[in-house]
Amino acid sequence: MVNSIVEGLMSWLGNLPPGLICFIVSMFPIVELRGGMIAAALLDMPLWEGILCCFAGNILPVPFILLFITPFFRWLKKTKLFRPLVEKLEAKSLGKSEKIKKAEFWGLVLFVGIPLPGTGAWTGSLIACLLEIDKKKAFCAVILGLILATAIMCVFTYGIPAVIASMG
Repeated sequence: MVNSIVEGLMSWLGNLPPGLICFIVSMFPIVELRGGMIAAALLDMPLWEGILCCFAGNILPVPFILLFITPFFRWLKKTKLFRPLVEKLEAKSLGKSEKIKKAEFWGLVLFVGIPLPGTGAWTGSLIACLLEIDKKKAFCAVILGLILATAIMCVFTYGIPAVIASMG
């Protein structure tokens, strides 16, 4: 699923420089850094350039989510149109938060860092807000989680393909 989303975003952003494409792809919820690293590999970007662009794109929305999502959701819940959407999003995010509740900081690090569907910096930041985790602590956990996710995605997008290519 992430691959098809990434390919769609890349074709939509096609005339931009590769670094900017990866930066933008990494900013999108759902695909985030995982998608950005896939895009970087598909665009034959050097590893370190891909890492920098993707990490920067994925971390950029995090402070805004941590600082503004709670008041924004509170405001949206006052409207008949958006209340059901916000409540559904909160319920879905809190449904994924059980492990984070138990091991707050390290739970958040692992939630953000292990690249599975529905995890990442966006959802991790939202869950941190819903659980009322200290914002500085949450930001540090998200950064560590993104470092972990970057390492894992480097193995999948650059490492394994390089090993396979060297074998053939």
